[in-house]
Amino acid sequence: MGHGVTMFKLMLLGLMAVAVHGEDPYLYFTWNVTYGTISPLGVSQQGILINGQFPGPEINSTSNNNVLVNVFNNLDEPFLLTWSGVQQRKNSWQDGSLGTGCPIAPGTNYTYKFQVKDQIGSYFYYPSTGMHRSAGGFGGLRINSRLLIPVPYADPEDEYWVIIGDWYTKSHTTLKKLLDSGRSIGRPDGVLINGKTAKGDGSDEPLYTMKPGKTYKYRICNVGQKNTLNFRIQGHSLKLVESEGSHTVQNMYDSLDVHLGQCFSVLVTADKDPKDYYMVASTRFTKTILTSKGIIRYTNGKGLASPDLPEAPVGWAWSLNQFRSFRWNLTASAARPNPQGSYHYGQINITRTIKLVNSISNVQGKFRYAINGVSHMDPETPLKLAEYYGVADKVFKYNIISDTPPTNLNTITVAPNVINATFRTFIEIIFENPTKTLQSYNLGGYSFFAVAVEPGTWSPEKRKNYNLLDAISRHTIQVFPKSWAAIMLTFDNAGMWNLRSENAENRYLGQQLYISVLSPEHSLRDEYNLPETQLLCGIVKDLPKPPPYST
Repeated sequence: MGHGVTMFKLMLLGLMAVAVHGEDPYLYFTWNVTYGTISPLGVSQQGILINGQFPGPEINSTSNNNVLVNVFNNLDEPFLLTWSGVQQRKNSWQDGSLGTGCPIAPGTNYTYKFQVKDQIGSYFYYPSTGMHRSAGGFGGLRINSRLLIPVPYADPEDEYWVIIGDWYTKSHTTLKKLLDSGRSIGRPDGVLINGKTAKGDGSDEPLYTMKPGKTYKYRICNVGQKNTLNFRIQGHSLKLVESEGSHTVQNMYDSLDVHLGQCFSVLVTADKDPKDYYMVASTRFTKTILTSKGIIRYTNGKGLASPDLPEAPVGWAWSLNQFRSFRWNLTASAARPNPQGSYHYGQINITRTIKLVNSISNVQGKFRYAINGVSHMDPETPLKLAEYYGVADKVFKYNIISDTPPTNLNTITVAPNVINATFRTFIEIIFENPTKTLQSYNLGGYSFFAVAVEPGTWSPEKRKNYNLLDAISRHTIQVFPKSWAAIMLTFDNAGMWNLRSENAENRYLGQQLYISVLSPEHSLRDEYNLPETQLLCGIVKDLPKPPPYST
């Protein structure tokens, strides 16, 4: 009895690791999601807290760990969390998007259970419901390498999260009402670093400290709503070592453009005069530049940070060139012992090309964003549940967009946007952006090879410019204005996967779709059964459960 009570207390503290014989270790988290008053830009507003924290607590895991997160929803509306970049192998049930699962009703709880299988790197989680991400509920998700697999750099003295993002002082409910009424949410009010910004009047406490001569790893993620941010540290270079699960060629940078949804890991060495230094995050490609700063302090430091902040680069050509400088580290091992470069993606035959073009138009007097002329809406019954229960035809139609965009993008259809991809086929996806606004896309369930980003429009002869040797394997890709991007991947993870704009307004108003990848065998080798604890809603709520997969 006493032992059980002690274990329960440990679980309530938020984290407990248990090594189960014959299985990978389990990590248990208990998260209490509440509203709370926060004032990150000096204006009191309603925020979403996890265990009283803004940003939320870190998930510190290691490759192949089993992660259980028991989420208690104490908000006054349904809530879901998604784990951006976690591939959820065979397990789209736990992806936390509205196309795969029912939201957690107010006053109830749900336990996510997933394995961070064959992954390493810096990721983040965030709410996928409504405009909740604009109020908080986000935090860092770290996947460390297993001890047996060498990392291509020395262990840092310490590791620090840098969660950056633009920020609105309007509440998430106000932002949602604006979008529901067909209006834009407008420009953000500021930028945050780890939920705050330094005043610069000498009263600021440091976000982090560094010992002279030591090297530190900074995990940087852009969790914002609208803008690319440029990140830099006064007087210090950034050595890029990892991006979204890939070890990179270790180039040095004065600053990094971090597009919406993207994460980087950099090494920073404390080799400058011992004093305070500002880390800086500022908006890119905006008429008015919003800037945030936070203090890094040398432990033996004497002296305030200089008020002269390093300038960010100007224009998007610089950003495009920086993207082209990112290279896969072919000799390093990531989550598995074999070198990353042993996977020769450039030698695989493309079986299908899907070209996706984003657009914006008015539908009955209201703004909607679309992909290939279809603006996605989430039905009451999650797409994956409808498919599993055999009632998809009552909820949505497959493939209402084709692999090539229509000539007229001004006419927009509002409907669930679901396309099929044949299991284990190698597919090329082209994103074309005819607008003046930079786009950033995220694909759930996968990482892909970002083989090209170029100005203009795509045509087949542009393939000669693809990087077929050492493009980074990642899960987000930016598409510059009047430009295109190409990605390649094997659709070997059965499930229902969300391809979405990382721009909050675009995503909420329809710039997303789902890719259904079905295993013809209906086998446990390819996909897990519906979890016993899965929340049910919509038309499947009272239907008998289909027979489980057996082998």
